[in-house]
Formats: sequence, structure tokens, C-alpha cells
Amino acid sequence: MKLTLAIAAAFATVALAGPAFAGPGEDLAAKEKCNKCHTDKDTKKGPAWKSVAEKYKGKADAADKIFLQLKNGGKVGDEDDHKKVVASDAEIKALVQVVLSSK
Repeated sequence: MKLTLAIAAAFATVALAGPAFAGPGEDLAAKEKCNKCHTDKDTKKGPAWKSVAEKYKGKADAADKIFLQLKNGGKVGDEDDHKKVVASDAEIKALVQVVLSSK
């Protein structure tokens, strides 16, 4: 009985702690307050990351295009200007991967 309880407690701890282990892309999104305009699945002021991932799906230059849009800021298509993301190239690339992997 104690073993079953211990295993259940361990699984609960891991399940509840999972969201606390964010990667560099998620950390940058939080730091730059990306959720002010974007969410994973719903359009707010800016497109949902899922929509961006679908738009660029199968395009070889997708990561490079999004990287430059985030690094340089400015006009993005017909939408409002996107703010410049101030971070290292590695952090921005990690954020791009978060966006492109959104489902």
C-alpha cells in the first residue's frame, strides 16, 4: 500500500511540476510578454502561434523568416508592426521553434 501511494505521489508531483520546466523559447516569450498579443491556439491582437506554424508548414525558409521578423521588428504583412525582440540569436531561435512546433 505504501509503495502504491508513493508511486502515485511521484506521478502527481511530476505532472504538476511539468509546466514549471520551460525551455529558453518559453522563457523568452514570457520575458517579452508575447502572450499580450499571441496565444498558442487563439488569435488575439496577433495571430495564434498555431496559425503561424500552419502558414509556414513545409517551407524551408520558415525559421529564417520568423527569426528576422522577431529580431528586426517592424511591419509584418498586413498586420501591425511587430516589436523587436531583444535577446540573443540562440534565444530567438528557440522561440521560433516554439512557434513552429505549435499545434
